[in-house]
Amino acid sequence: MARDRHEENLANPTRRLLVVILIIVLFGFILLWRIDNPRAERIRAAVVDRIVPNMEWAMAPVTGLARMVDDFQSYAHLYEQNEQLRRELQQMRAWREAAIQLEQENARLLDLNRVKPDPSLTWISGIVMADSGSPFRRSVLLNVGARDGVEDGWAAMDGLGLVGRIAGLGERTARVLLLTDSNSRVPVLIQPSGQQALLTGDNSAAPLIDFIETPEDIAAGDRIVTSGADGLYPAGLLVGQVVVDPERDLRARLAADFGRLNFLRVMRNPDVVPLNDSDTLIGPPLPENGETGDQIEADPVPETAAAQDTEGDGR
Repeated sequence: MARDRHEENLANPTRRLLVVILIIVLFGFILLWRIDNPRAERIRAAVVDRIVPNMEWAMAPVTGLARMVDDFQSYAHLYEQNEQLRRELQQMRAWREAAIQLEQENARLLDLNRVKPDPSLTWISGIVMADSGSPFRRSVLLNVGARDGVEDGWAAMDGLGLVGRIAGLGERTARVLLLTDSNSRVPVLIQPSGQQALLTGDNSAAPLIDFIETPEDIAAGDRIVTSGADGLYPAGLLVGQVVVDPERDLRARLAADFGRLNFLRVMRNPDVVPLNDSDTLIGPPLPENGETGDQIEADPVPETAAAQDTEGDGR
């Protein structure tokens, strides 16, 4: 016990002495580094050259840690730049799609402006809202209707040629019956021969050309326009060109692009007379109580005439 106390008494003054010496050395280094003197500068350089190269092993962990921090910051910066580039790429893709759509719409509008119909005709431009095309019916729906002045029976064109006619009218929408529909019948004129014919839709891309007086005078490539004989379609509207199918039937290659109908021009035709009078479409009533049609159609004999005939027979 006495020995331990003696050693502890000796250790305490030694520690104090070492601390004092360390403080003096550090203070001396501070003074050496603070003195602005050429001799002190040479001493500082000599100390640095002597100590620092030998301390690389001690500075290696600090240098490695600093490099790791720099690399992590660089990685974080690159990741942020990559995310920003991804967002910009998505925006550019959206802008590209919008530009393509605008370019297509602009092309359709330019096509509409290329058509030069009769100067006396005016039109209403509409956008195709829906396509109800099916194997049994070919029609499209426009965003213009009765409130825009559209009437049933008016012709509709795209930027190149005739598309069809208005076959159903609402307040804000109108349905266009296409030339390819099986219910479509259009009187046409074939140029340059000048022959009249009937363009008959059969749900195919190339409608038939029927009722031609002299088919031998018609050749493939002849121009087809509306004749205006039906009073629905104005005369002179471009329909397409004559083609011959493998069965030697004459058909029409339509000028309108039915695969991409975006805008249509509805031609105003004040001469169209809508069928509003139902009496012209409904026949006589059906026979009742077993009566035959001949009995209904026979003129009834007036009572006065019957009485006169009786008196004459009595005489």
